Amino acid sequence: MPLPLLRPPGLRPGDTIGLFNPSGAIYERAPYELAHEALQAMGLKTVEAPNLRARYGHMAGTPQQRAADIHALWDNPEVAGLLAVTGGSGANRVLPHLDFSRMARQPKFLGGFSDLTALITAVHMKTGLVTFHSPLARSEWNAFSVEHFKAVVMAGAEHGGAPGGLHTMKNAIPAVDDLVAREGRIQTVRGGKASGPLVGGNLAVLTSLAGTPYWPRFDGAILFLEDVNEYIYRIDRMFSTLLLSGDLARVAGVVLGGFTDCSVSEGSFGTLTLDEVFDDYFGALGVPVFRGAQFGHVKRKWTLPLGVPVEMDADAGTLRLLEPAVLMPAHG
Repeated sequence: MPLPLLRPPGLRPGDTIGLFNPSGAIYERAPYELAHEALQAMGLKTVEAPNLRARYGHMAGTPQQRAADIHALWDNPEVAGLLAVTGGSGANRVLPHLDFSRMARQPKFLGGFSDLTALITAVHMKTGLVTFHSPLARSEWNAFSVEHFKAVVMAGAEHGGAPGGLHTMKNAIPAVDDLVAREGRIQTVRGGKASGPLVGGNLAVLTSLAGTPYWPRFDGAILFLEDVNEYIYRIDRMFSTLLLSGDLARVAGVVLGGFTDCSVSEGSFGTLTLDEVFDDYFGALGVPVFRGAQFGHVKRKWTLPLGVPVEMDADAGTLRLLEPAVLMPAHG
């Protein structure tokens, strides 16, 4: 049985965000400076986890160090939320070292994307906590990404959200000197509307959790997926994992984000295109599906709360929260 949904308090101006690296190491100082400055520009304070700048091979410290950082930030009463500085790989190795019970006792914001799919999925599955597929601290915080982050994560409609936090996500189409828009386009694979809790993230990382205690529940869910730098035959194989597990047949709808720089492998012959792979797996699925949503390894990013019920419209290319993702302030 799924755990009851546990919402973290909405972030407020002046709150402190703990920066941590559960995945890859960063080798330069500039990304840390940009992360601090971007969050401070949003009115938040920042603090670094003790081992933030550690390195163990390509990873940001040993699994034990990275788990200790999460625990230290979670136990700190001054820290309102945790945001990963970067992704990469290695978050799966942290999961066996986490104390999920202490997270459930003190709900906090937890965000990131890409390799963070492992962490935000595991924490949600083990605690019921709403976690966030959001920009990383080192991501480009353009106006679109800031708007969607604040509307979903910050407490109160004064931060750009709809009353009650029921935000609608829709692509931005930049004004350009062209007869037709080339950026921000969506493609409807199968039209219609559907509703259900959000589940998903990076396709490669999500499917790496198959068969583990952290594998999410797909029944009646709205599945969202993205990926980067993968050969198309690998995308096909990962989709087949979802199909062969029987979980793809359980979803109520699918939203596909950026599949950035996913191309044919060198020397391949007769490779399917991404269009054909998407058509094969989703065209006859019998549920609404659209692609091109602005999340993942793209310039402009939605912030997607795992576990929160949403309504998708595959013809309009939108996702609408049906319930707030965070605890909203009481109004007197």
